[in-house]
Amino acid sequence: MLWIISDSGVPDLCCEALVNEGYRPERVSIAARSEQKPGVILIDSDIGSGFTGHIQTLISRFPQAVILAMVAHGESALASEALQAGASDYVLKPFQPSQLLRVLGQSLALRHSTGDMVVRSRAGLQVLQLAYRAAQTPAAVLIGGESGTGKECLARYIHQVSDRSDGPFVAVNCAAIPESMLEAVLFGYSKGAYTGAVQAQAGKFELANGGTLLLDEISEMPLALQTKLLRVLQEKEVERLGSHQKVQLNVRIVAACNKDLREAVSAGEFREDLFYRLDVLPLGWPPLRERAEDIMPLVRHFLQKYGQGESFGVSPEAERALLCHDWPGNIRELENVIQRALILARSAIIDVVDLMLPRAGQGRVANPLLSVGQPQPETAPDGLQASRQRAEFDYVLQILRKYSGHRSRTAEALGLTTRALRYKLAAMREQGIDIDRVIGA
Repeated sequence: MLWIISDSGVPDLCCEALVNEGYRPERVSIAARSEQKPGVILIDSDIGSGFTGHIQTLISRFPQAVILAMVAHGESALASEALQAGASDYVLKPFQPSQLLRVLGQSLALRHSTGDMVVRSRAGLQVLQLAYRAAQTPAAVLIGGESGTGKECLARYIHQVSDRSDGPFVAVNCAAIPESMLEAVLFGYSKGAYTGAVQAQAGKFELANGGTLLLDEISEMPLALQTKLLRVLQEKEVERLGSHQKVQLNVRIVAACNKDLREAVSAGEFREDLFYRLDVLPLGWPPLRERAEDIMPLVRHFLQKYGQGESFGVSPEAERALLCHDWPGNIRELENVIQRALILARSAIIDVVDLMLPRAGQGRVANPLLSVGQPQPETAPDGLQASRQRAEFDYVLQILRKYSGHRSRTAEALGLTTRALRYKLAAMREQGIDIDRVIGA
């Protein structure tokens, strides 16, 4: 339900556009009482004195509602006051239906964004707006984008703003599970279905019943299993391995991949019929280099997330370096850079040297440490930056030794998630560090 509080009303074209988008506009007075709570309130500055006070009253009465202020051109001060009073956004009169819908869609999307979903760029907001609309339907969603862009975060957002938010969210990385085990993981198995199946086990589809199932890196799913997946999606039921009992499913499917599935279809690596079954509502998450406006808000978010309660800032030089970097690893790379900077920082202000970003033209940071006892390459950086690089790696290895290589304890001691530690160790291995040998040394 969408309330319109205005003396002059909203143009008929705008009302028609709102209806076409699924809203139910209703013109009411500021003192309106209703058993139904509005999801959106448009309040016009033409209602007279007490405009911002009315906004605050509406917020206290309907804290779940998105409130948009309608103000005339030339009333920029009043628009600012409306935002300070708690309005989600404002639109300047006169406006076109498309303008109203754009501001409304962005406000709804941002109102429900949570966790690591930090979006301020126009490109990101457009995707978030589409994701919000997709979440209001039961259709499958296909999320494309480079590695590290936050596809799982977007899938969780779709789940959280849908009518399935009270149900489970289950994620499966199809590339991380051995091909021989993937079918059992997805569909479950009965006791004795195969050697080692000593008890029955529900699959991910059953575990996600009533909620959302994310099939990440779906392009890596074997063709034979794609056939069975297609049948499950069509029939909305699943059979565990070794059983003929059918389990009815009520699951929204969100698939994600970092490859072009159309090219995979053309190459015969992905079933065309399954592609069209999944590609009902395609979403493309832009890489971070195309969302420069998101970089510093994400930096502040990660500083708060990993700062262990302390307040950290970023020097102007570090901010310029962050904005100039092309982020081939996207948000995942940025998150790791900020975690590393917090380990290395000598003060509450993150400086450019703490970031250890490659200088222009280098492509990546040179190897600071290959392995214990091995000479450094000629290309290794020298001076303070090299010392900080060695200090970081030495510290990680020191904590690994302390906990005898136990990943979960090490991650906790470093203030990292276990997944972030895995990425860090993988990056260290890529740079030639023999982690297992060093731990055992």
